[in-house]
Amino acid sequence: MARPGRQCCQEGNCVVSQLYDLRLRIEEKIKSAGLDPMEMKGKIGLRSGKILALISPATPDDPQAIAKLKLAAREVLNLNL
Repeated sequence: MARPGRQCCQEGNCVVSQLYDLRLRIEEKIKSAGLDPMEMKGKIGLRSGKILALISPATPDDPQAIAKLKLAAREVLNLNL
């Protein structure tokens, strides 16, 4: 199943940042687990230093931010990305 945001492509020339892809995967996990999205996103944001809602398809990838977001997802959701 295609993730939301992947439709941003026009003529197949879309590049989605890794950070945005992580955001979508985290949001999918929260939804599928039936967890409170505000609480979970808040916890992840506090641990990673990134507000998930502000990560867009055009957000530049930053290796440190990616590592912090993955760690926060693992700690809060037990999700290995």
